[in-house]
Amino acid sequence: MTKNTPHKNRSGRIMLFLVAAIYLVIFYLDPSKGEKALFAAAGTLKIIGPVLILVLFLIALMNTWIDPKSIAKHMGGESGAKGWIIALAGGVLTHGSSLVWYPLLADLRGHSVKDGLIVAFFYARAVKIPWLPVMVSYFGLPFTVILSLYIVLGAWLQGMLADKMLGRVKREG
Repeated sequence: MTKNTPHKNRSGRIMLFLVAAIYLVIFYLDPSKGEKALFAAAGTLKIIGPVLILVLFLIALMNTWIDPKSIAKHMGGESGAKGWIIALAGGVLTHGSSLVWYPLLADLRGHSVKDGLIVAFFYARAVKIPWLPVMVSYFGLPFTVILSLYIVLGAWLQGMLADKMLGRVKREG
């Protein structure tokens, strides 16, 4: 396991501690505002709770059925055009919240998948296949096709830039 793996990352606990400390300070300074803030947070949690449960369920399914090692084999440092095609097509074809993909992509990154491919995947998600018919109805087919191609081209360029800027084509596991 590398130093930056999610298992060693304590930022979540630190953030929880900071938020709890802020709530305690607010309760100490003005209990009515603290109570109001706590109820607002509970209301927000009530709204996003079902979505979070769904995301956690999907993450569990992905961690069960998708083997990062087999994907990494096709998207490693020497994957070439095949890796780019997989990343770009995967980005275009996937839907839903990006949160679902974070754990898998972090695991892939730990298995030597190039950072540029991960960047390209996220960037290519801007093409939303279910929304393409709506876009065609508003802007026409030529505009929709050209914009979608530019988004995919931009995803590839952003991935290439990320690889250059980060200076890592190959990671050691």
